[in-house]
Amino acid sequence: MTFNPFLSKLQPYPFEKLKQLFANITPNPDYKAISLGIGEPKHPTPAFIREAISANLDGLAGYPATAGSESLRKAISGWLSRRYSIPAPDAATQILPVNGSREALFALAQTIINPLECIDGKPLILCPNPFYQIYEGAAYLSGAEPYFANADPARNFAPDYKSVPEAIWKRVQLLYICSPGNPTGAVLTMDDWKELFALSDRYGFVIAADECYSEIYFKEEAPLGSLQAARALGRNNYERLITLSSLSKRSNVPGMRSGFVAGDAEIIKQFLLYRTYHGSAMCPTIQAASVLAWNDESHVIENRDKYIKKFAQVTPLLEKVLDVSLPDAAFYLWARVDQHHAITDTEFARRLYEEYNVTVLPGSYLAREAHGINPGQNRIRMALVAEVEECMEAAQRIVAFCNKLSA
Repeated sequence: MTFNPFLSKLQPYPFEKLKQLFANITPNPDYKAISLGIGEPKHPTPAFIREAISANLDGLAGYPATAGSESLRKAISGWLSRRYSIPAPDAATQILPVNGSREALFALAQTIINPLECIDGKPLILCPNPFYQIYEGAAYLSGAEPYFANADPARNFAPDYKSVPEAIWKRVQLLYICSPGNPTGAVLTMDDWKELFALSDRYGFVIAADECYSEIYFKEEAPLGSLQAARALGRNNYERLITLSSLSKRSNVPGMRSGFVAGDAEIIKQFLLYRTYHGSAMCPTIQAASVLAWNDESHVIENRDKYIKKFAQVTPLLEKVLDVSLPDAAFYLWARVDQHHAITDTEFARRLYEEYNVTVLPGSYLAREAHGINPGQNRIRMALVAEVEECMEAAQRIVAFCNKLSA
């Protein structure tokens, strides 16, 4: 049998690597298991969303349109307008519902990448590093290659685009950026967007802005969005720009797989064509519940308040033993472990699990060796997704573990 040769380029997912790291380890039975490893929201799903799904089960009886319902596209357009203080995007041409941002991030590359246009080798997809592994998989399976722009800690972990050679930029057809970032929680500034748009204008690549963490933030001012930055810089038609978001983190409904893409109408048109053949239409039952979710902000404010209070309690505790600070946004703490302790990220995660039954994700699993370094090395990602009591218990165990390391 033969298979797609690009499948062999896919690396194990970070959680598979973690499973291998923990193989043959029996965690300390004196402690109940607590996982800070997976970024899966654990706050309760709002009751009105659950009720909307139950009330719209008739939607299971028919095939959905790939373009989604007009009411859903208008709800998304209205939310974008309210959230980012921009004119409402055209619900017919600039909005497309998707089954969660993850599948859309992957599928977008299949629409954008054109191997016939690249004469100096394979086309490239430029990714941040550290990064969400879907970007890499999308690159390989579209027939492109990923190129990693390492994070610059001096610039709040924004990718260092100035270090990318011009010969590389000429081959880039798609650039993924995540703001607020996973795993760093960093938010791009207007200057960052100005730089990105200038590069896109010069080299002609499409920008895919992954903004699934946009509603979890810790400052009074909400994170700047890509469409918002584009409008402020006079890019009113969102040229070569697609933003992606979802309800998963915003509304605590990761199982609904409900999100959207928005931006450049020509890209949306081609993406819709691709998705028509791919069979990516959203279930009408989910669409009906999504309309209500995008139109309600009170549950989002309540959810954000939970994260604000949680991080306000957990972060100061961990700051005493790790090099870590409150992020701009998202629900991760991105901590350096080798500042105070002679230990690697993988050894830290392995021993913490074995001795205190707490799971964290090694930062090196969220990055690649690129340009001589792995920018995630000797860092860990902690997802504070559970309720505050469980997160505090995990933090106290981490403090005890770090104190043992220092003894």
